[in-house]
Amino acid sequence: MNTTTIQIKDGTLERLKYFKEFNKESYDELINKIIDDVEEGNLSDDALKDIIEAKKEIREGKGQKIEEVAKELGIKL
Repeated sequence: MNTTTIQIKDGTLERLKYFKEFNKESYDELINKIIDDVEEGNLSDDALKDIIEAKKEIREGKGQKIEEVAKELGIKL
């Protein structure tokens, strides 16, 4: 299985943690559940607005580089 690294803001990470059903659930599993909900039309209007806003912020370059986040958290890449 191939893997990749994605860049997200600390606040986004905290929001994702909220949706975890159990501690060992991977973010890959969590993101796929969210995508499935979008594709099946199971998201609220507020959730869809949040997704649209997040996409806009990404396009505007408002995220942090993974190297910056790792440094802040004391993680070696």
